Amino acid sequence: MADGNLNGLKVAILVTDGFEQVELLEPRRALDEAGAETLVVSPKGDRARGWNFTDWGDEVAVDVPLDQAKPDDFDALLLPGGVINPDRLRMDDNAIAFVQAFVDAGKPVASICHGPWTLIETGKMQGRRMTSWPSLQTDLENAGAHWVDQASVVDGNLITSRMPDDIPAFNRDMIGLFNQARTRRPAA
Repeated sequence: MADGNLNGLKVAILVTDGFEQVELLEPRRALDEAGAETLVVSPKGDRARGWNFTDWGDEVAVDVPLDQAKPDDFDALLLPGGVINPDRLRMDDNAIAFVQAFVDAGKPVASICHGPWTLIETGKMQGRRMTSWPSLQTDLENAGAHWVDQASVVDGNLITSRMPDDIPAFNRDMIGLFNQARTRRPAA
């Protein structure tokens, strides 16, 4: 992607069984092609199983078990959707603590489709401009967010998107946001 060189950027992709396959694979491919290092973090063992629109999909390798993952080791976070995945993650205290650490540190977070369900559980979405799968509109508004019907919405360090059809816009804006974070990061 031409929107940014993400060399040196380390991105956590938090999922469990039931993540929407295309919402992990396509953004991950875009991040990898831009030079980022992407690692799947999960409360699952060594593999997490995707959902492919209407049925179970492929498995992905878990690079870092959630109980061993340290938010300080990552520069950004990607939260794919799917109905099952974020519904399970929002009930996992360790997953919420992991996500909240990114939000609290001001690190960029990208979330698509039903992924914002997990963000709601941080209690930090008040006043944020966000989008999601349309059925989450009331949930986000009840959490204090301002929901808009757009393919991709950037609000500070947060980017949200509605659905798989919006992945091209989501990827472009995610890489742009993550690149801004990379260029603001202090030198090691």
